[in-house]
This record gives sequence, C-alpha cells and structure tokens, in this order.
Amino acid sequence: MHVRHAIVALALTAAGALHSLPAQDRGAAALGQLVEGLPVAVRVLVIGAHPDDEDTRLITWLTRGHHVDVAYLSLTRGDGGQNLIGDELGDALGVIRTEELLAARRIDGAHQYFTRAYDFGFSKSSAESFQHWPHDSVLEDVVTVVRAFRPQVIVSVFSGTPRDGHGQHQVTGIVAREAYDAAMDTVRFPRSATAGYGAWTPLKFYRARSYFNGEGATFTYNAGELDPVLGKSFTEIAAESRSQHKSQGFGVIARLGAQTGSLAREASRAAGAPADAKRERSIFDGIDTTWRRLLPVVSRPADKTAVGRLLAATIDARRQLSLYNPSTGVPALERAHAALVQLAADAEAAPRSMNGDVLVSVTDGLQRVTRALLMARGITIEATVQRDAVALGDSIPVDVTVYNRGTGRVTLESASAAADRSSGAGSARARLQAAIAPDSSHSDTVYVHGDSISQPWWLATPRRGDMFSVPIDGRSDDVRDADIHVRVALDDGHLVTDVPVVRRYADPVRGAVERPLMVVPAIAVTLDGTVELARANTPLDRNVQVHLISGVTDARDVQVSLTLPSGLHADSSTRTAHLGGFDATATVSFAISGQLTPGQHEIAAVARSGGNTYSIGYVPIEYSHIRPQKLYRRAALTVDAVDAALPPRLDVAYVRGVGDNVAPMLQELGVPLTVLDPAHLATVDLSQFTDLVIGTRAYEAHPELAAANARLLAWVRHGGTMVVQYGQYEMTAPGRLPYPISLSRPAARVTDENAPVRILLPNDPVLTWPNRITSDDWTGWVQERSLYMPSTIDSHYTTPISMNDPGEPANSGAILETRLGAGTYVYTTLSLFRQLPAGNPGASRLFLNLLGVGEAPRAAGTADGAQTPR
Repeated sequence: MHVRHAIVALALTAAGALHSLPAQDRGAAALGQLVEGLPVAVRVLVIGAHPDDEDTRLITWLTRGHHVDVAYLSLTRGDGGQNLIGDELGDALGVIRTEELLAARRIDGAHQYFTRAYDFGFSKSSAESFQHWPHDSVLEDVVTVVRAFRPQVIVSVFSGTPRDGHGQHQVTGIVAREAYDAAMDTVRFPRSATAGYGAWTPLKFYRARSYFNGEGATFTYNAGELDPVLGKSFTEIAAESRSQHKSQGFGVIARLGAQTGSLAREASRAAGAPADAKRERSIFDGIDTTWRRLLPVVSRPADKTAVGRLLAATIDARRQLSLYNPSTGVPALERAHAALVQLAADAEAAPRSMNGDVLVSVTDGLQRVTRALLMARGITIEATVQRDAVALGDSIPVDVTVYNRGTGRVTLESASAAADRSSGAGSARARLQAAIAPDSSHSDTVYVHGDSISQPWWLATPRRGDMFSVPIDGRSDDVRDADIHVRVALDDGHLVTDVPVVRRYADPVRGAVERPLMVVPAIAVTLDGTVELARANTPLDRNVQVHLISGVTDARDVQVSLTLPSGLHADSSTRTAHLGGFDATATVSFAISGQLTPGQHEIAAVARSGGNTYSIGYVPIEYSHIRPQKLYRRAALTVDAVDAALPPRLDVAYVRGVGDNVAPMLQELGVPLTVLDPAHLATVDLSQFTDLVIGTRAYEAHPELAAANARLLAWVRHGGTMVVQYGQYEMTAPGRLPYPISLSRPAARVTDENAPVRILLPNDPVLTWPNRITSDDWTGWVQERSLYMPSTIDSHYTTPISMNDPGEPANSGAILETRLGAGTYVYTTLSLFRQLPAGNPGASRLFLNLLGVGEAPRAAGTADGAQTPR
C-alpha cells in the first residue's frame, strides 16, 4: 500500500461520534429515497421553542414521504428543563438535548438550527419571556436562519397566543410570523445583521394544529402512510425520532394505521395558491417544487441550459435506477452532478449575482447527488485515527481509505482537512492521483493539526444574561463535525465529499464503536465540581481533589498547586503527579482546613509542566444514544459559606430523584447522609435514620419507591421525619401523600424567582428552627420559586408560607407539613433541587430546617394538624 503524507490544520468546534446509520440511510432504501427525491427542490422550515416541541410526524412526512428539504429551528437548546437520565442541568443539559435533536434529525433526515436564546425555565407569558430575550435579538436570529435556509414554506408549531401556555412557546409563535414578514426587510435587518445573508421572501406561513386537535385546520395529511421501500410508515419513523429525547422521557410506540396531522394556512404570497386556504390540496399549491423553478432566476444562458440538463437527468435517474443493480442509475446521476457542479461554480464565482434560491438549492442538490453517486458506484470512504484526541497544537495521522466496491475505476486525487476551505490553508492539500481498481482500496495518511479546543460552539464564550454570546452564522448544527475533505475522480468527472474523522474500535458488548477526533488540552485540569457549600464560622476540614488527564503521547511530571481564600490553608503548597502518556490520568488530593466567613470564596487549581501552565479541564457527557461531548470549565470552585445551624442528632437517608444533586450539597453542610437505592426500600432497615428525604420526581422515576410507599409512611408514624420534594401528577395518586392534594392542569407554579414570599405562620418551626428564616433567605434564588403546586390541600396540612407570580392568586402549596402518628411528614414544591446546587444560602438554611422539623420545639399556634388559611 502506497502512503503519502500531508500536514493540514484542523479546528474542531463540535465534534461528535457517528452512530450506525438507520436502515433508511443505508443500502437500497437510502439510494432509492435519494434518487426518488432528486427532482424535488423545495424547503420547509419548522419553528418551535424547545428541542421536544418539534412536530416529528410533519417533519418525517415531508422528508421521507415527499423528499422535501426540511429544517427544524428550536429557539432554545432546552437548557432550563429537567433530566430523567442523569444529573446534568443548565448548560450541560443543553448539550445533551442538542445532541438528542441531532440524533432525531439523523433518523428523520431534517436539518437542525438554533438561535442564541437560553432556556431560562418556565414562563407564563410572552412579555415575561421577552424580558429575558430582547425581542429584536431573538427575531434577528430567526431572520438569519430564514435567510440562510431560504424556505418556501414556514410552519410555526405554536400560535403566538396565551393558548400556547408556556411564555417561550408564545414568543416562538410571535417571532415565527414576524420573521416571515421581516426576512425580506433589508432596512430593519440589513445583510450585515444576518451573518451576510441577503433578503428572502418565504411564500407561505402555516401554524401546526396537531396540538389543538386539528381545530382551525386548512390542510390535513396522513403520516401513517406506509413507505414500501423503507418498510415503515412515516409515523413509525417519527416515533423513532421522537424517542431520542430520552432525557425528557419521551420514548413512544408508533401506532399503525392512519395518523392525521393538520396545518392552518395563515399567510400566502404564492401566486398560484387558491385564495381560500381550505381549497388547498397541498401546502405547496402555487409553488413549483422542482428544479424548473430556477429557470427564470438564473441569468446566464449556460446556467439555464444547466438547469434544463439537471431537470432531465434527475427524472432519468429515477426512471432508470434498479435497486438490484445500482450502477444503472450512474449515467443519469453523473449528468445531474455535472450540471450542479457548473451551477455551483458560477455561484461561487459571483455569489451576489446568483439568486439566493439557486445558491441553497444547488448546494443541497449537490450533496444529495454526491451521496447517491457514491452509493450507486459502490464507493466508501473512511477517515480513521488510532486515538480519539489530539492535544492543542499537536498533529495526528489520519488514515484516509477509499474502497471501490463497484465496477468502475476510481482515483483518489486529494485529501485535506475540511476546515481548510474556510481557513485558506490550501497549500496543505495532498495531490495523490492514486488509481483504485474495482474490488480494491487505497489508503493515504494525512496529518491534521489541532488548532482549537473541541467544545460545543455556543459555549465558547460566556453567556450574556439569557442569550448566548457567540453569534449564529446561518449554518445548521448538523454540519459542524470535523471532516477530511476528499476529492475522487471517476470515469467522467470528479466527486468531492467530506468524511468524518473517527476512531473505530471493537467493544466486547456493543461491537463496533466509533468516536470522534477531538482537540483537547495537553493537560486537562478539573475539580470535582464548580460549587460547594460549607457552614460559615465553623471548622472546615475537606479534601480537594485535582484530576489530571493527558492529551499528549509523551510521559511527563506535573506540579499542581491550589489558590485558597483567606481563612483556609492546605497541607501542601504543591504536589507532583506523573502522567504516563496519552489518556493517562492522575489525581492529587489536598487536605484543606480552617473556617470561612459568610459569603462566596474561590478555590482554584493550576498545573505546570514543561514551562506551560494549565488551568482548564472538561467533564465528559456520554450517553449511548447521543454523540459524546466535552463540557469545558476552569479548574475552580466557589465555596458558598452559609451562616447556618445544623439540627442535632440527624441521620438522613436520601432517595435521589430526577436531575438531583441535592444529597452531596447537604453532606457539605455537615448532614450525615446515606443515599439509598430505591430497589432496597422494601427491605432496608429504616430505624437507623432520623429522616428520609425523597428527591424531585422520584416517584415518577422509581416504581420501587411507589411500591414501598406504605412502608415509608408506616415508618413516619413510628417517629420518623419524611421530606418529599416535588413531583408531578403522580403525587395525586391515592395513598401517595398521607392526605390528598390535587393539581390543576396546567399545574400552578411560581416562575418569578424574585416573587414575594408571605409568611402565614411566623412561629412555625420550618421558619424558626434551628435557623430563623428572614426576607434575606428568599433573595438570590435561580430560575423559579416553586413548581407543580397543589391547587387544593387537605386540611390536615399546615402551610407556613404563600407566594404567587404577579397578577395571580396566592398559593400556599410551597410547603405542606403534618404530624403523622409519632412522626412528621413534609411535602415541598420549592425548587430546592436548583437552589442548593447553585449555592443558595437561604434555600440551604431552609432545607436544614425541614430536616429538623420533626424534633423542633413547637410554639403556640403550631399545634399538630392545625389548619392554615389558604
């Protein structure tokens, strides 16, 4: 095997592993879908607020059923939601939910876009949401995506009215329609404001009606139709796509048979569309969905001829292709490819003279025809590495292999990092000219250089309020992987394609596994967390562990030191660790002691080796259904020293809930705590514990907990204290709480984290012992106060506080407490699961009071079972 070498630059900003392609993207099914759809050149943009707002049935019906180029624009990445599969919240959850959307798009075949909007949590009105997201900023982002993708049709998932519920949903419906009107307005949004993309005029605007049971629909479609080539209905494929939202518990089973979806046309500029929207037979009535649409908008005679050749070639390919002998489609596919290459070259030479519809249509068409030609010709190209990371500033060899499994001749002409096209480092391109006979392969080696750290691109700079600061550039998130740019010559013409760089290895259980090549620091430095709690003015003895990971191949010694706040000292100023080479790890531990005054204090770590200093590291985000990512952060943590007293004689058992990081925070406050496995609740000896704490939505996540509930309530009656954090509608099940509650639909909540808190029972132990809760303890809360608050509360409960969002009735369902036999039961809907991990001192003091309520002295007016005004 002949091997050549080239040095090329590689900047990885959002690298990800490739999973095995779904059946509809491989073999005859994939080729048949591609070729069947080549005559179609029309685009639809679907707009929602969150990753799970997508209308997967509509998307799949369009992409797989009608070969439409579809994109889903989610205003946010779902950062403010909850997590059913792990502890990640905030930015980390946004990374997971982004990848879940990309996994869904790999199944249904659509593209994926986002704006800069950060999901700050539930809101009740568009006005509230616009306080977090400047109206013009989020609209500008939507206009940028519309101008970049250039859809003929826009579909808003939401109505833009209070009927949508969530304020972020309402905003989505509002800005979707505004973008339909504003995308053509170059005065309000000049080209410079939308990443260089010029004006665009969408032709139709629809709103999805499936969420409203088809009310007001002007068009319906059957997503349950069977595709005989795929062997599935579009609803079945959509269910697979929808089920990728595992962090939200959205796994679904597809129902067979007719599945009706519906849309309502709200605006149209399409000249041939019927004036009465209800007379439409297709959402594309009045729109030419074929390449013929480009004939009037290309000016050069040669380009008009090319469009004509393209029209004929795509129709011929569909007619001539035999899926049992794919080479039958090659001649027509090569003619279509040649026509598209000519149009693309003319567009690149004079982009502003070419209509925007032509630019986007030709780019997409060229990608589709290239994929079809590679499949029909039996050409497979791989780019593999021996390890899945390269240190920043280092190089790594990539083996580029072209397999010719067809009957024609193939020549590998060049290979380079795909990033070269934007960086201009063309001199690194390798000119190979290696002929590859049928049933053979050829490999060459390209050295790629790590130019920038691989990380989720939108997190490269700090967020400004609730908007990410990295501007969107009009590219979809599904095309941001690091690739090798490969050019091959065929019998007639050339193909250019991008091949992802992966490490491939065999896992004994999973089989073949592919992981992306990422650029990492030479030495990554991380601490266990970013926020810790401590009791102020109390002796503190704690170990700080510094974790090191090597990104380089050579062994080296590393010196690690800490920077400590006043009041703390470490048992050593510096420790030395040895890293044995790539992926080697080491952990050094410092014993720190002293005491802190109330407030925030920082502990930071620095590693030094070879004259260089390292102070950042990463937390891997890895789940089997998504591509791996790395979330970078400084090697520093904030210690929030809380002026708090600890109830005496505590021994707490904790059952973790959904996205629940409360247990370690309580331990940092000095609470003796044992985390219990829900599977052991039926047999574990609870008599050793004074308190049992149930995490958020734990009854939903752990069926074993619900099964053991009667045993837990019996333990309370014998003298235990049980503190249950909020759940959803499962908490209304008979016997779930000792006395019933009910929840409205939608459930009440207080989304304003600064909403006033009214004290109903000032002498209640929850508010007085061992820490007196004051107005200061309700400041600094994050995202929300309380959620899924009961609308009716049994009179056996006392309710010491009340709160509400502006303009809404007071709700006293944030804390419910009752004596139960010899014990005490507390149910709280406060968002303590967000507050303690954020280092909130007031919420920490309150939680300690909840743990001590069973042993607290009772003042007059707080008798057992006293009814509280509600």
